[in-house]
Amino acid sequence: MAFDFDQRIDRRHSDSLKWRKYGDRDILPLWVADTDFRSADCITAALQERIAHGVFGYGVPSEALTDVIIERMAHRYGWHIQPEWLVFLPGVVCGLNLCVRAFTSAQQGTVSPTPIYPPFRQAAALADRAQLTVPLQLRDQRWVLDLEAQESRLNGAEKLLMLCNPQNPGGTVYRREELEAQLRFARRHDLIVCSDEIHCDLLLEPGAKHIPFASLSEDAAQRSITLMSPSKTFNIAGLGASVAIIPNRELRERFSRERKGMVPDVDVLAYVAATAAWRDGQPWLDEQLAYLRRNRDTLVSHLHSLPELSMVSPEGSYLGWIDASRLEVENPQQFFERFGLGFSAGGDFGDENFVRINFGCHRLLLDEALRRISLAVQSRR
Repeated sequence: MAFDFDQRIDRRHSDSLKWRKYGDRDILPLWVADTDFRSADCITAALQERIAHGVFGYGVPSEALTDVIIERMAHRYGWHIQPEWLVFLPGVVCGLNLCVRAFTSAQQGTVSPTPIYPPFRQAAALADRAQLTVPLQLRDQRWVLDLEAQESRLNGAEKLLMLCNPQNPGGTVYRREELEAQLRFARRHDLIVCSDEIHCDLLLEPGAKHIPFASLSEDAAQRSITLMSPSKTFNIAGLGASVAIIPNRELRERFSRERKGMVPDVDVLAYVAATAAWRDGQPWLDEQLAYLRRNRDTLVSHLHSLPELSMVSPEGSYLGWIDASRLEVENPQQFFERFGLGFSAGGDFGDENFVRINFGCHRLLLDEALRRISLAVQSRR
């Protein structure tokens, strides 16, 4: 079955957050993590069928959605979960915030990698919690987390370890031994673990395998909250449907209690879209991954030809973390905007010398972005 990922869909004057940011300015929006690909036909068909019903009252997750999640975890990861472990949410970001508020007190804090997806940082700040940041290290062209090297900085008030796998923005898909090291760290310091695994289906590197943190052992399961969603994978972020998988009953009750009156339920169309995506969307996903790999390889090759820029080839996601430090500009994100490139600012993730690029776009747009990157770099020579 063929899907047309080269199709150009005009989103500039739609309700798209991504495209409306720059209005009619000639700036390519390559920032927020949604793609420009039309979602799978199976999702559209399921939504159309539900809309034809004509009644949109309060909803609950269907047995079909629960079953497909359980089957997916077992088939893909050998992780056998129970229906009662599932807490449905309208997004992963609210899950991050709930974890901080449910599992730390005002006197306690969190541990988080840096650079990291901005809501990790914001969740701690909004709850007025301390956050110990652990710098990622570049080893063998992979951004990795060395928690043990930072143990002397802990003061005993830390309660929550916040992980991201695949890592955003670095693109690392953690290997089993790396996850086991994270688990040992959590065990030594009696930490609850919040694992954001929203990009788990977007694996680009041959041989890369996603391993849910909670699937490592019973201890990992009992101390963790796993956040997943089809939103990034199937480009349905505007239809908020996510799930927290929480095996530990006490943690699940604390998490659920914290959300009451604060976080709304998932709407009925989001449930439908999530069910269709996870149940029937694999053929579409397989072709999307092949397209994204080609985009990634083209982007990496181009950047390697420019001495002023560098980027580790991401193992997962459609996001690239570009080191612009050798350009020697005060604000790389603003600098590239002058050349019509709308990247995410690295400072939001924790490092102002970088920008993040979203290469989940059709190839002609990416080619134009590469042309503009070259022009920007040449202006500094």
